[in-house]
Amino acid sequence: MAPCPTATSAQMSDPRPTLPELARFNQHFAERIVPLWQGPGWNADMALPYEALDAQHQPLPVQRYRAMACARQLYVFSSRIGQPGAAERAAALFRSLQKHFHDAEHGGWFYSIDAQGKPLDRRKDLYTHAFIVFACAHYWGKVRENLVESTLNAALDIIDQQFARDDGLYEACLGEDWADLGSGPLQNPQMHLAEAFLQVLAVRDDEHVRQSLLQLCQALEAHFIEPAHGLMLEKPRGAVDNWFEPGHQFEWFYLLHTSPLLRDTPLHASIDRAFAFAEQFGVKDAAVLAMLNVDGRVLDASQRIWAQAEYLRALTLREGSEAKLAGQLGALSARFLRDAGWYECRGGDGAVSRDDMPSTTPYHLATCLEGLNQANI
Repeated sequence: MAPCPTATSAQMSDPRPTLPELARFNQHFAERIVPLWQGPGWNADMALPYEALDAQHQPLPVQRYRAMACARQLYVFSSRIGQPGAAERAAALFRSLQKHFHDAEHGGWFYSIDAQGKPLDRRKDLYTHAFIVFACAHYWGKVRENLVESTLNAALDIIDQQFARDDGLYEACLGEDWADLGSGPLQNPQMHLAEAFLQVLAVRDDEHVRQSLLQLCQALEAHFIEPAHGLMLEKPRGAVDNWFEPGHQFEWFYLLHTSPLLRDTPLHASIDRAFAFAEQFGVKDAAVLAMLNVDGRVLDASQRIWAQAEYLRALTLREGSEAKLAGQLGALSARFLRDAGWYECRGGDGAVSRDDMPSTTPYHLATCLEGLNQANI
């Protein structure tokens, strides 16, 4: 797909020139990407998506299925619930989440199962449970079924009872029986938990979730924000070999800025302040780089489609970014979308470094498109 033309000075104040490119992105997602997971990416025997497809749309050899991948696909199909086959697929994914991954003995959900459907990685991680909350909240908002809400409530209770710490943060990973593994808190699971809490609040009034979200953001400001620039670090401040990821910086900006509850928090002020730094050092020639030191030194120059999508979504909220937005729409199309689906990752030199297509990526593209479409660009 060709990049859109360069905006003229007269167009820069008018975001409408990006509409054709956005229409192509919407069409590509609906016609080239979603069908992969309704057809070759779907294991009908297991009622689960394969972990990834190759460039020829063949499933990679099965080593595992992850609960998180199942939950992300549940979000994708519940967000398209009016489209042909989407409601049935969402219902199947919800059933499979419970059937394959739920731990009947200890509660919660296993991280992964093997090719035969037996628990593989039996640990309980916050990242997985956050996505189960996120997907079930979104799905319940569409179908209002009691079983979905009871699963949502069970996941919220587990997070509150097992993962929550006294400092307002959440443990990243626990044992099968909830034993302490010494993981401590990590940024990415906290972010997706915040996203999950926001999704719950989008579909129902829940004062406990509201307070948990505010406490989480307060704790993140205290423990994860690098004070010089306001950057969100990947590990708690003071940890050895810490770093930041521009993609996560932009993802946080979108989550905080679109929430009336969080927009005036100190965490939002920090992330807003850090945007220019993350953009200056973490975006080169329209490519979002993977990892940087807090001084702006590049640690990993890989370009990943999810980070591109997060930057694109964030730009819809930045005043005066119409020209950048148009350019980034073009860059995403030209560098990452292809007739066969998408390119997952390019190296620092721009060469394709991964041509497999993971089942988890459509979630990022769906949330990106949601942000773009809501912005009425």
